[in-house]
Amino acid sequence: MFEGAGVAAVGGALSGLAGSAFSLAVPAAVIGAVHGGIAGSRRLYPWRRWQGVTAFVLDHTWALVTSTASLLSHAVAALSKDTSFLPNLSERQSRHVYVGGFRMRSGFVVTLGNTVSGLADSGERRSTLVTDHEDVHVWQARWFGPLYPVLYVAWMVSGAAVGLAVALAGGRRPVIKVVETYAYYANPFEWWAYSRQGSWPPSGAVAGVWRRPAVRSFSARRGTPPQR
Repeated sequence: MFEGAGVAAVGGALSGLAGSAFSLAVPAAVIGAVHGGIAGSRRLYPWRRWQGVTAFVLDHTWALVTSTASLLSHAVAALSKDTSFLPNLSERQSRHVYVGGFRMRSGFVVTLGNTVSGLADSGERRSTLVTDHEDVHVWQARWFGPLYPVLYVAWMVSGAAVGLAVALAGGRRPVIKVVETYAYYANPFEWWAYSRQGSWPPSGAVAGVWRRPAVRSFSARRGTPPQR
């Protein structure tokens, strides 16, 4: 209770200060307080590590836009009967994780800000998906802040156009699969996340785009085999 109130107060103050630069101090403070209250009540941030403090500050300032988007995931989770919060993947790990909840596409997990939704279950394979793939998106949203959704969507739109042109010019591969590869899988943010997961190239992508991983996988750094 005390942590929830404290994080709500400080989060609201930080967000209000950030919003004042755009004459949006009051709505930003309200959003920051709500976001901070949810995070604090769930003991989200590991305060004794620099990552926790950094995550908290970014979530309530530079990344406030994506933190605002994460409230949609929380709202859907609160209204959904098939949704459950996973403390073991959330508490002191600077992210919220839900089984079920908000989804944009069947079979795919969705990360909005620091909130991961749409897991099918809480098994080991799904847990690795969160820690090695979705958590990359959580931090992408923090580091890139308001630029993240703009860059992500811009790539999807332009990538879809390029993919359609490539598919029509080639004529041998399924159009939808080629468009999906260029719009989604080839997106640098996804390339980065799938590479960290040790899943590049993904099974759903066609060959010919980003032949090598963008970065070394977390499993390689741990010395364990990747779980695809």
